[in-house]
Amino acid sequence: MSGDIFSEADRRIQWADIRDELRHALSELGYPTEFADEIAKYIGSPKGIQRMTWYVNYVRPEKTELIVDEMLAIKSEIDAWRERKESQQANAAYNMILNYGLDDEEE
Repeated sequence: MSGDIFSEADRRIQWADIRDELRHALSELGYPTEFADEIAKYIGSPKGIQRMTWYVNYVRPEKTELIVDEMLAIKSEIDAWRERKESQQANAAYNMILNYGLDDEEE
């Protein structure tokens, strides 16, 4: 068990709900649900999709290009965050090796 408090089914429901919110927001601007599905798939993060939904609801962009630009910006920020986290984890592991050495016990 990974320690997650949410089951896979709970995560799927959460993703579907968040995607549906984006679908609704974009449909109010006249876009098809497939457009929302592609945006959600590209962003790939529930929080990112929520940010996109917020943008659509409150900015109400009049051009498709503005929606795509925001989608790209959100995805770029998510990717940068993930890279920072991976780098921090790798750095922590490297520091452990420097401080404590490799775990090769001699008997």
